[in-house]
Amino acid sequence: MQPGRRNSITDVTGFLVGNSTDNHIKSGVTVFLGEKPFVAAVHVMGGAPGTRETDLLAPDRLVKKVDCLVLSGGSAFGLDAASGIGDSLSQKGRGFPVGDVRVPIIPSAILFDLLNGGQKNWTENPYGNLGQEALSNADKDFQIGSFGAGTGASTNNLKGGLGTASIKLESGYTVGALMAVNSLGTTTQYDEKSFWAAFWEFGDEFGGLGTTNVIKPDWTPTFPGDTSEDFGNTTIGIVATDAKLDQAQLTRIAVAAHDGIARAVVPSHTIYDGDLIFAASSGIREVADPDNVVFELSDAAARTVSRAIARGVYHASPAENDTLPTWNDKFQG
Repeated sequence: MQPGRRNSITDVTGFLVGNSTDNHIKSGVTVFLGEKPFVAAVHVMGGAPGTRETDLLAPDRLVKKVDCLVLSGGSAFGLDAASGIGDSLSQKGRGFPVGDVRVPIIPSAILFDLLNGGQKNWTENPYGNLGQEALSNADKDFQIGSFGAGTGASTNNLKGGLGTASIKLESGYTVGALMAVNSLGTTTQYDEKSFWAAFWEFGDEFGGLGTTNVIKPDWTPTFPGDTSEDFGNTTIGIVATDAKLDQAQLTRIAVAAHDGIARAVVPSHTIYDGDLIFAASSGIREVADPDNVVFELSDAAARTVSRAIARGVYHASPAENDTLPTWNDKFQG
């Protein structure tokens, strides 16, 4: 068991990722694109989700494959990213066939980044164009940290970011995760530099710091406000595999992948967070024993999600008018 060559979700054959970043508004869009339509599922555990077309991903729905998945900043404004992406994909002939028309299927999730110091006084929603730009940038290689959906993300005490990680299992399957970290909870232990996800770190992929030697059972984070208007958070992401699975099997993996959020963010899945994970399969590798494969991949997905979360925060970079420090500025500066 070891990370893939890129330590990225694009180590899973059949998928590309594209980012668009607007440093003026401190927000952006991340597109997870299948080289061909792919099976996907979703599980929501946060109390304040923002989504588009996620109901289509239930196992009993008509549409069985999607064209891409979208993670976006911008709160509800960010849902418009899928409209721009849909325009581009339909022009390329991709989408669910309806007569002579192709309707791209683009499940999406957004995070709240409206209070991060960026200029939000636009007169025209920018996310349609940002979505198209992210789609045009789709590739095997992409930047993490303060890019794409992670551009303006924040955590309880640090800037958040976009993170990715992968693992290649001894069984031959590959699992990857892509996470936009914008959590109300903390990603570092007791407001110190070690990450909660350190137990699952490979090498020094997010600093190699290990865990703190102190246990504080009575510790709780300090929250940045006293009323619901002060909170606006969400950790959203995608796990992917090359194993050929259906929507019901992927749903189980999406459920288990949330363990990775709970291990890497304290607290997680709060009423103020919209925590959500998509699961996707490129279907490249046949599966002989589905139940055991789902069992194995579920554990791998949770581990990989934790690592991706820590990497997103670890690689965040500073920008003008930031409201929070980066991990590097706070602990290494």
